[in-house]
Amino acid sequence: MPFENVPDPGALAGRRIVITGAARGLGEAIARACAAMGATLWLADILDGAGRRTAETIAGDFGKPVHFSQVDLSDADSIAAFGCAVRDMWGETDGLVNNGAIATNVGGKRFEEIDIGLWDRVQRVNVRGTWLMTRALSPLFSRRARIVNLASDTALWGAPNLLAYTASKGAVIAMTRSLSRELGPRGIGIAAVAPGIVRTEATEYVPKQRHDLYENGRAVPGPQDPDDIVGVVGFLLTDYALALTGQVLPVNAGFVFT
Repeated sequence: MPFENVPDPGALAGRRIVITGAARGLGEAIARACAAMGATLWLADILDGAGRRTAETIAGDFGKPVHFSQVDLSDADSIAAFGCAVRDMWGETDGLVNNGAIATNVGGKRFEEIDIGLWDRVQRVNVRGTWLMTRALSPLFSRRARIVNLASDTALWGAPNLLAYTASKGAVIAMTRSLSRELGPRGIGIAAVAPGIVRTEATEYVPKQRHDLYENGRAVPGPQDPDDIVGVVGFLLTDYALALTGQVLPVNAGFVFT
């Protein structure tokens, strides 16, 4: 069914939005919300079959084409090729949601136990991938373009036993602030959203005690679902949010205050 829980059903009409990590979970929910707000979408994910099914479903629900490309955020050539495809098809884009990332070792190993290969892969996808995707699409950004980076509140409260992921999301927050000053003169706004643990397929492996920590520690207790996040992301992609550039919004039902 079409997604209805959005702040303004027409606020993204006519805008071309790229969303990474959009095959399932939070990325899929963000894509549905943007489609409900009128955006034309291009989805990217390493999961080819799931991504194509998501694109086809959203296209059917909202009655407009949805593009999909398989993209490996750990591969610079894959990202560059995707940027060329967007340029050749659209010429210009009005928004980017850097949602694609990997989360590993949640509530698991201490910092001295983390495998170096695991550390490098998390940083390569979550940090370098976010930078390279932004760089690849930057020449195509219209003056009204908006970027939303998905960070994590783990970087705001210093979650233990999760150093590789926490460090990567801290870097995303830092990049958001720096890029706001580099892109601002072009009229481009960028912000970060920092959710807590969101109940999706990607977090099914998270230990129960970690879920309980969040769900019992929120000002509004309980689990957090993708639908709790997407309205904020949609709003940040609109003209209403330009003055929020460089900011980090902890959308986590009050687990962390900033």
